[in-house]
Amino acid sequence: MEPLSKGLEIAKLFQEIMVLFRHYMGNHLEEKKITFPQMMVMGVLSKEGTLKITDLSAKLSLPNSTVSGLVDRLEELGLVERKRSEDDRRVVYVNVTEKYANIHESFRQYAEEKLSGAFNQASPEEHAKVLEGLEILKRLLCKQVQSKPG
Repeated sequence: MEPLSKGLEIAKLFQEIMVLFRHYMGNHLEEKKITFPQMMVMGVLSKEGTLKITDLSAKLSLPNSTVSGLVDRLEELGLVERKRSEDDRRVVYVNVTEKYANIHESFRQYAEEKLSGAFNQASPEEHAKVLEGLEILKRLLCKQVQSKPG
């Protein structure tokens, strides 16, 4: 079997970390009746503010239909709301509600506790290496995205 390229090696490792992260955080989300993809939608909205479904889809790299379904379920839970544009009634914007703020804070605290527990097992040198590696990966990916013709 051929060895993986460096890019595939990183992608595989990143995927494995995401699976572990989802498992790690999944119980807390289940208690709140929220899926990981729904949490990703709310995370983008809380960071970016009000967005159109198409813009939200682009930021998540998901089809409009998938994001629309996620928003439907979040709207049923009272965590996001849709608002039609006053200028163009065909345009619909989505934003998080006040109810989301409580869940977001609870999730943030839970994630901080869980990740702190994992990182407390690391030496200061390992901690620095993890942070440095993630910063380097982020910088390289940002460079790649920015250089991509739009």
